[in-house]
Amino acid sequence: MNADDASVPSAVPREVLEDFERHLRVERGLSPHTLRAYLGDIRDLSRYAAEVGASGLDGIDVALLRAWLARQHAHGRSRATLARRTAAARTFTAYLFRRGLLADDPGLLLGTPKQPRDLPTVLTQDQAARLLDDLRGEGPIGLRDRAVLEMLYATGVRVSELCGLDIDDLDTERQTVRVLGKGDKERTVPVGDPAARAVQEWLRHGRPALATEHSGPALFLGARGGRLHPTSARRIVHSRIAEAGDMPDVSPHGFRHTAATHLLEGGADLRSVQEMLGHASLQTTQIYTRVSVERLKQVHRQAHPRGTA
Repeated sequence: MNADDASVPSAVPREVLEDFERHLRVERGLSPHTLRAYLGDIRDLSRYAAEVGASGLDGIDVALLRAWLARQHAHGRSRATLARRTAAARTFTAYLFRRGLLADDPGLLLGTPKQPRDLPTVLTQDQAARLLDDLRGEGPIGLRDRAVLEMLYATGVRVSELCGLDIDDLDTERQTVRVLGKGDKERTVPVGDPAARAVQEWLRHGRPALATEHSGPALFLGARGGRLHPTSARRIVHSRIAEAGDMPDVSPHGFRHTAATHLLEGGADLRSVQEMLGHASLQTTQIYTRVSVERLKQVHRQAHPRGTA
């Protein structure tokens, strides 16, 4: 909690906010980014409650929550921000109710603003194959870049998860990789033959040339021998796609979208894709079914004799 908050009127006692922070960090295992966002939202709610004369925690009811969110809307907050602040408020009131600090949970009565979700940009299967087949793996940097792109496409891992991999996370016999995802949740993801071969080439002939005494167990290294940073991994992806030409400039997250979409197009079920990607909710995974349907519609319009009016 910030020191400046002590001088700001607040309906929520400081010790409650500090315990809520521990709850989010330890019990819920939220990422640092989400943790900061939720705490900021609840501090804002607390200040608003004090402004309108709410008498402590008992004054936090559904009418106050709706009025607070209405003010956010009036101030031009985006749907994404409103949805997050609604989620933060519901998490907070559920915490208060479980701790016995509220007689009931007003957050249960809040609706969630629907967010329009744009379909992610993905590579076609032909584009992905051309990109990876034509990628030169010469020298330590070339071998690393090829292994990075192959792993992103093969596993669908987040770029932070890829950069966090250690050498012993890869099981070459079983062709799987152990991934530490959001909320420190561990999952095992299959790795196909091309990606496994690319990583083995990197480990044999590329990594030793870049490794230093400070490299530690990191699977992927930067040019100076330290653990590869997500920013550098993003730069690798964009530059290699630019070299290939004639395909969308997708990010590492675009590779994640691409992997999921191609799995579904190949017949994988949603639950398996959810497990592979480490999604907490199946609803998050379902967006990729929309990508596949949109692609089928496009093929139908182009190929079917009566696909267009």
